[in-house]
Amino acid sequence: MSALQKGTRAILQKSPNDVVFLSALRTPVTRAKKGGLKDTYDHELLATVLRATLAATPNLDPSAIQDVHIGTVLSELGGSKAGRMASLHAGIPDTAAFQTVNRACSSGLSAITGVAHAIATGTIDVGIGGGMESMTRNYGSRAIPTQLWEGLKESPNQDARDCIMSMGITAENVAERYGVNRADQDAFAARSHQKAAKARKDGLFKGEIVPVTTKTVLDPEKPDVTEEVTISEDDGIRPTSTPESLAKMKPAFKPDGGSTAGNSSQ
Repeated sequence: MSALQKGTRAILQKSPNDVVFLSALRTPVTRAKKGGLKDTYDHELLATVLRATLAATPNLDPSAIQDVHIGTVLSELGGSKAGRMASLHAGIPDTAAFQTVNRACSSGLSAITGVAHAIATGTIDVGIGGGMESMTRNYGSRAIPTQLWEGLKESPNQDARDCIMSMGITAENVAERYGVNRADQDAFAARSHQKAAKARKDGLFKGEIVPVTTKTVLDPEKPDVTEEVTISEDDGIRPTSTPESLAKMKPAFKPDGGSTAGNSSQ
């Protein structure tokens, strides 16, 4: 038996401390400031998914849930207050603890990992892990601190000063370090959009997306006038993207950079 076969067998071997995922749901992913969920609070999205999670696991008594971990970066007060409110609002009992996790772009993954670790070590038996964010409502000054101790601004440690570097410049630095040129980025982005478009057309996302019924502002000049809408699909997928069309877009962060509005995340 090869090492690969032995490893596979070991992974598939059932164990008392196995972590079992009962449900994996999400809201549609929409564009910031322009998308279908631009006027929706991040904790509203969280409550919607948590409620759907309970509905998707009817044989699970909500009182069995012992902990909820939610990743978030930009939410007011770290999301701790509104996130807890959303958890209770969705029907999770107050006997379940709640915490938020901030590890930048991997916050949601860190939250899920934290729950999995707690289950694997026997700290809890049942938990929920996920994430919430609204780039429309909570970006701006919360992305990069505007008030800093002078000692940090002038720190002799370059890595310390670089912590407030924008993610766009970080992306450019990483691309340069590992030799990922503009053409490679455009080609990868085009393939990504085409694969996502096919997956949507084939209905592969339907089992994981929870439709969100919310209110949206139709006219920015009349913010108090809203309309109820139901958003059920991602709106950032561009099926017509090609390497050639993406190559026409201007770099967003450096004159000779590779990151553009077309090949970057949104």
